[in-house]
Amino acid sequence: MIKVAFASNDRVNVNLHFGAADTLVVYDVSPGYAELLGVGEFVKVDMKGENRLKALSTDEETANVVDLQLSAEELERLAAKPPEDKVIAKLEFLDGCSAIYAASIGTSSIKRLIAAGIQPIIVGTGQTIEDLLNEVSLALHCGGLSWVERARAKAERTAQAPAAPRESGGGLRLITSIDELE
Repeated sequence: MIKVAFASNDRVNVNLHFGAADTLVVYDVSPGYAELLGVGEFVKVDMKGENRLKALSTDEETANVVDLQLSAEELERLAAKPPEDKVIAKLEFLDGCSAIYAASIGTSSIKRLIAAGIQPIIVGTGQTIEDLLNEVSLALHCGGLSWVERARAKAERTAQAPAAPRESGGGLRLITSIDELE
């Protein structure tokens, strides 16, 4: 029903900064079901410009952002050669997605994602994709996440025909109620 993407290099955990992500994983999510639609692989880029000064902590519990020190030479080089736009290809790949989950997303990318109609969501490093898919599935069934409500309403407005019943083959069965957690 809605497409959701994840910045992940292991296809299990959300563990990448959106702008520097070399892999994005996209699922189609409906109540009780998620199907892998595709994996986008991008040229690995080093963080540059203002975001070059920050990196994700290796402490998975806190996922804090820490400052890195740059030499005067590195600062001059960055000022002389502005960084390439690494987000364009990712925005094109995410066309039709309702949201992107990432361990970090820069301010510029957040603005561009919102302008493209994609909800940026920052989660702690190591959050599992399956847990987040379950959260979205539950919200599609029961409500509770405003961005999911908006995405569902948009999907229903643009749908021209009812969706065909899902096969139980290649996708993930997800929870649709709290009772299923027991």
